[in-house]
Amino acid sequence: MEPIPEAMPHGAIIEVFPEIYFVSGTMQAELEGSIWQFSRNMTIVREGNDLTLINTVRLNPEGLAALDQLGKVKNVVRIGDLHGLDDAFYVSRYSAKYWGFPGMTQKNGLAPDTFLKADGMMPFDCSLFAFETTSRPEGILKIDSEDGIMIACDALMNWMEVDGYFSEESGALMQEAGFIQPANCGPLWMKVSEPGPSDFERLKEISFEHALCGHGAPLKGGASDTYVGTFARLFGV
Repeated sequence: MEPIPEAMPHGAIIEVFPEIYFVSGTMQAELEGSIWQFSRNMTIVREGNDLTLINTVRLNPEGLAALDQLGKVKNVVRIGDLHGLDDAFYVSRYSAKYWGFPGMTQKNGLAPDTFLKADGMMPFDCSLFAFETTSRPEGILKIDSEDGIMIACDALMNWMEVDGYFSEESGALMQEAGFIQPANCGPLWMKVSEPGPSDFERLKEISFEHALCGHGAPLKGGASDTYVGTFARLFGV
């Protein structure tokens, strides 16, 4: 079994919408034979005293203390196959229920307790959009409050700039490769998962005002209209 990774530099937990929180941190990964360093985000949803973590980022002791002030971690949710590095840490620390899709690549030997299904039970009050054409599982969670909030992993991104969690080399490479764009779809995700246009035909029919993605800044206001333009550009839909 792989060792559970240590915490890497991250920011503070911020409340982006009522009962919905967001924290940005660091990711290091081997991509195409070299180590890349870039930013990633975790979204936290609170219902009563129960917390659900999506796109986990391991927090340092101060960050964990702030998390514990918010409530009790009950659910860890993996909506993208390329993520999941820190899920085992939170599942072990909090004895949390682990949600994911069938066929996901196991990280640290961890398999979901419960599968995400569009017509099944969900970890909190939300609905699920599941990609049907991709070679690797991916989904997006939608919360109906605030005129619609999408919580995405790699399918939707909103990297507006090379932020402080990038290495200088990775920032330059990823900017050149088209990662740093507002309201984008993940270039690496598209390469390895090969999504088809039909998924985006379905996705563009969903109205939402905001998007909280696994990479990039929160997109507040006019999100679905903005992404529809992206889907047309990338997938011709």
